[in-house]
Amino acid sequence: MLRSRRTDGRPTIADVARLAGVGAITVSRALRDPSLVSASLRESIDNAVRQLNYIPNLSARALASIRTDVIGVLVPSLTQNIFSDVLRGIYDGVEGTDLHVQIGNTRYYPEEEERLIAQMLRQKPAGMIISGTDQNEASRLMLKEAGCPVIQIMDLSEDPIDTIIGFSHYQAGRAITEHLLESGYRNIGFVAGWMNGRSLSRLAGLRDVLTEAGLFNPRLITPIDTTHQPRGGASSEARRFVTPLAARRLLADMIEAEPEIDAVFCNNDVMALGSLFECMQQGRRVPQDMGIAGFNDFEVMEAAYPAITSVHTPRWESGYEAVTRLRRRLDDDNSGEKIVDLGFEVVMRESTDRNNRLPRSGFRT
Repeated sequence: MLRSRRTDGRPTIADVARLAGVGAITVSRALRDPSLVSASLRESIDNAVRQLNYIPNLSARALASIRTDVIGVLVPSLTQNIFSDVLRGIYDGVEGTDLHVQIGNTRYYPEEEERLIAQMLRQKPAGMIISGTDQNEASRLMLKEAGCPVIQIMDLSEDPIDTIIGFSHYQAGRAITEHLLESGYRNIGFVAGWMNGRSLSRLAGLRDVLTEAGLFNPRLITPIDTTHQPRGGASSEARRFVTPLAARRLLADMIEAEPEIDAVFCNNDVMALGSLFECMQQGRRVPQDMGIAGFNDFEVMEAAYPAITSVHTPRWESGYEAVTRLRRRLDDDNSGEKIVDLGFEVVMRESTDRNNRLPRSGFRT
């Protein structure tokens, strides 16, 4: 609870904030560096300072502030390019401000995520950015009561903790499956190893589209492991679930069991590369005999031969927009939607171009 007066009777930063009609952290930032707030806010704060004859206690400034200048960021992996792009967007977003980023790696463990959330909140961060929506009950409760902006990213939910910025993995799964059907494929499989909630949503999109078309074949879905919790690629046991070699083995088993398979939607681009390598090994022509689609659309998808269709996801944009929204909130701007859909794009390339709509140049810049 904010104290309205120091024990010596002098006005506090909370008094200034109340008179200026802004948050205490905004006053604190304005006093440290006026360029960090708008001209109108500076004028309101300066007027309040003069009216109250407020004199900052520099030695106690940290205690007078409600929050630090730290943004707590939690991601499930520091080795996957997906989250490297997200972090790049976050760092680009804080560039030129007095905000600092503190990163926590949950390694896909809900218990580790819960521990890191508690640890970060004890440090009174300016805000929290959390990847995904599958926090456990204890984590959600802590974040709801955090007293700072909380922004979930890289997914969508009708029940966000605070604000959520991302895209629908379910709709992405539907869109890529519809593309495969439009390209003339009918026996479409799904290649994945270990899967989290976002991956399962992609699979649900594929399953629903194929079911609606009367083409869903459960035997064309690779065995799914949702219990294994990989440690962000740190162990050989985890890596075997998300490598090109793993994809090759999974697709080879699927082809042996269901030879009529003519396309695969892969849970990520790494699995798509492995599927391409297996088709090369078996002499299956891509896209004529087998269509291949990935997910995330890393640069290697265009560099492959043939270039691989993928779902382009807004990774950098998610991180950057999260910081942008958080900075607005810290400036007492609570406008804007709580659910922000950044969308996605199906990027068609040669690997699914069964109808010869694209040129076969072999390499494009």
